[in-house]
Formats: sequence, structure tokens, C-alpha cells
Amino acid sequence: MSLWTLASRITGFARETLIASVFGANALTDAFNVAFRIPNLFRRLFAEGAFAQAFVPVLAATRAEQGDDATRELIDKVASVLLLAVVLLSLAGVLAAPWLVWAMASGLQQSAQGMDTAVGLTRWMFPYIGFMSMVALSAGILNTWKRFAVPAATPVLLNVCMIGAALWGAPWLATQGVEPIYAMAGGVMLGGVLQLSVQIPALRGLGVFPRLGLFPKRIQAAWQDAGTRRILSLMAPALLGVGVAQLSLIINTQIASHLTPGSVSWISYADRLMEFPIALLGVALGVVLMPQLASAQAKGDAEAYSAMLDWGLRLVWVLAWPCAVALLVFSQPLVAVLYHYGAFTANDVSQTTLALTGYGVGVLGLVAIKVLAPGFYAKQDTRTPVRIAVAVLIFTQVINFFLVPYLAHAALTLSIGLGALLNALWLLQGLRRNRSWQARPGWGLLVLRVVLASSVMGACLFYSATHWDWTALRATPWQRIGLMTGVLTASAVLYFVALRGLGLDLRALFRR
Repeated sequence: MSLWTLASRITGFARETLIASVFGANALTDAFNVAFRIPNLFRRLFAEGAFAQAFVPVLAATRAEQGDDATRELIDKVASVLLLAVVLLSLAGVLAAPWLVWAMASGLQQSAQGMDTAVGLTRWMFPYIGFMSMVALSAGILNTWKRFAVPAATPVLLNVCMIGAALWGAPWLATQGVEPIYAMAGGVMLGGVLQLSVQIPALRGLGVFPRLGLFPKRIQAAWQDAGTRRILSLMAPALLGVGVAQLSLIINTQIASHLTPGSVSWISYADRLMEFPIALLGVALGVVLMPQLASAQAKGDAEAYSAMLDWGLRLVWVLAWPCAVALLVFSQPLVAVLYHYGAFTANDVSQTTLALTGYGVGVLGLVAIKVLAPGFYAKQDTRTPVRIAVAVLIFTQVINFFLVPYLAHAALTLSIGLGALLNALWLLQGLRRNRSWQARPGWGLLVLRVVLASSVMGACLFYSATHWDWTALRATPWQRIGLMTGVLTASAVLYFVALRGLGLDLRALFRR
């Protein structure tokens, strides 16, 4: 799964690099980023968020307790209800686009073109949530059957479609007298169609392709099913929990839209870099752990439950801490090499670097949450993470209130980073208190080894970041790319060699 996620992140970087090069950072790119965030907000809220958190544990428990036939029947009923819901939601989103854009980023009214473009793009892209909701259902089924590759590979298709839109669609629209940014909406929708299409053969191969029933009697029967009701009851608090996180995103986007034009885009470009370790490490571990934790819970195996969480947290520390160090000391070269082309200026590099540094402060927490939260969801406890998320939301907005006047858009990412650290520590304490996780021996030595090895790696990265003028190297792009590749490779090798020299057996850790 991590390998496919890596492919997704690499193609995602290519996508963002092209968008930055072709369109830069301005009112129109702000409009696209806002419009793209709206269906993604609902996708995270309903599809990959509350729905996945409620669906996967119930599906895994049903399979462990009642067998495959009952599980297939549950899949058919849930899929029928979900399809009807997302069709109605998509229609409502298209009609309500002006109000949604205003609620997300009323500051786009600083530019009439920016506001109108955001509304138009939202209408074109909102049905994307329908495709992604069904993709989330398919992914939950495949992950429960321990088929992780196909769901992990599908995001690559979205990135490829958006790359094609930037390379060929935008220039073609320009020749037709249409604003080129609209090509990105076509790429998003085509990506959604392809992402759903590739799931179908995998589901058919396992014999779990949903049999959809959209007649009123079938929908009523599905709605009244005990399994469906259980998922809906779990979704309610989970929806609140995910909603809190998305509310934080809405507030931050709203604030950014009132700052200097380009602020939304600077944060979005930094977000892509920050998402790399989160997806590669946190999301991969969380998705793999969730069905296994749910199965251990259904069997009453508390020891296996705790051991799996402990293993996941050790991997988070070993892999996420050096990522945080790298983002803090090497952020400017990363931004320059990945984005500093075409319409993306030196000022855009410095502003995106500030946003990325704020994220770097909390990347360890952002990754850890992806492992810690499933520790509650697998026990069908969605209320505890919700209460924590509400408190963290208040905390982040207090930070925004005091720091935005001084740090502008960088304060928004810093508040997210600090909030993630608080959230992760709170979740960890909750798992210890309810005895879901008991730390196994060796944690103290592991922490020391990782800190020492990361310090050696960080010194190498800091020297490289200050020794070369990465912005000026724009004149020789391939030399700059090769230089960054060499520095990152050498730093990674140095880190793992230092860990091995300090006595950490990485092979045993990864095989555990």
C-alpha cells in the first residue's frame, strides 16, 4: 500500500508542479483550490470520513461473527442507500454552489472573476463526491478482504487525468476563448469515473460486487436493516468528529481568502508536500490496521489489539520524526525544486515555504492521528475522538486569533500543526487510560536512537539548504533536481545507517 501511495504522491507532485507552472498563484488558482476543496470537503466528511469509520468496523465484525453470506447482504443494502444519498447530495451541491463558495471563501469577492470562476468550477466538480463515495465503499470492502493494492492505486488515476488536463486541456480551452483553468474541472471528473471503474473488476473477482436495489421497497428494506442502522448510528458521532476537522479547514480557507491574493494557493501547495508523509505513512498504516484491529476486537483478543497499535506507533516514530525534521530544515529547497517554474515566482517560493514550515511543526502528530484514531474506531468508539477534536478546534482558532495579524497565512498552517500534536497526545492518553494500548519494553531506547539519528540527518540537510541558493538554481533546473535527489538520498541513507549503528534492527521492526 505504501508503494502505491508513493506513486500517488509522486504523480500528485507532478500535478501540483504543472498547475503552479501553468497557472501560478493568483485569484484564479485560489478559485480552483476553493472549488476543488468543496467536493473534497464533502468526500472527507461523508465518504472517506464518517462513512469509512463506521462501515469498516461493522463490516469486519459482521464477517468475523456471521460469515461471508451475511456480509455480502449487508454490502448490498448499504450500497443501495449510499448511492441514493450521494445522487441527491450531488444535485443539491450543484444548485447550492454560490452559497457553498461564499461560505468557504467569501474573500474571493475581492476579485469578481475569482468568485464567478469558483462557482462555475464548483458546479462542474461537485458530482465528483458521488464517484468518490462509491470508491470509499469499494475500498472498505476490499480492505476487509485484505486487498489493499487496488484502493491504494486509484488516486494515481486522478492525478494522471489532472496532469493531462493541465498539459493539453488548458491550452486547447485557451484557443477556444474559454478560461483555461476550467480544464482542471474536466480532469477531476474524468479521474472520478476512472477511480470507480477500476474497483469493479476487483469486487467481481471476490464475488462482493454490490447488487443495487433502487426501488422504493428495496431502499426501505435496506434502510430498516439492523446492520445499516448500526452504521448510521456510528456515523452520527463520527460525522461530528470529521466535521470538526473540516470546519477547521473551512475557517482557515475563509481567513486565507481575505489575506493577500494567492494565500489559498500557497497553503494548498504546502499542503501537498505535507500530505506526502501523512499518506505514505499514516494513511497506509491506518488503513491496514483498521480491519485487523476490528477483527481482534470482535474476537476479544486484547493482547493482539495492543500489540498492533504498539507496532504502528513505533513505525510512526521511526519514519515520521525524520520527515518532520526534513520539512523544518529543508523546506525551501523542496518548494523551489518542486514548484519554482513558469508562472511560479520567487515570492511564491518564500510564501509557500513559510506555510510548509508551519505544517512541519505538527507532521508527527498528523501522521500519528491516522494510527491512534483507528484504535478508537475499531472498538466502535467514535465519541471520544469527537470530543478531542472539538477541543482542538477551539485551540487552533485561538492561535489563529493571536497570530494571523503577525504571521498571515503561515499562522494558519502553524495552528494546524500545533493542534495535531495536541490531538495526538490526547488520543494516546485515551488509549492508555482505557488499556487499549500498553507500551511494550524498549520505547525509551527507541526514542533516543531516532532523535540521535535524525540529528545527524538534520545537520546534513541544514548544510545543504544553506550552502546552495536553490531559488537561483532555477536557471539550471535539471542540475537543481539532481542536486536535491542526491541530498535527500544521502540524508535518508545517513539516517538509516545511523539507526543501524545505534543498534536498531530495522528488519525485525518492519516484520513484527
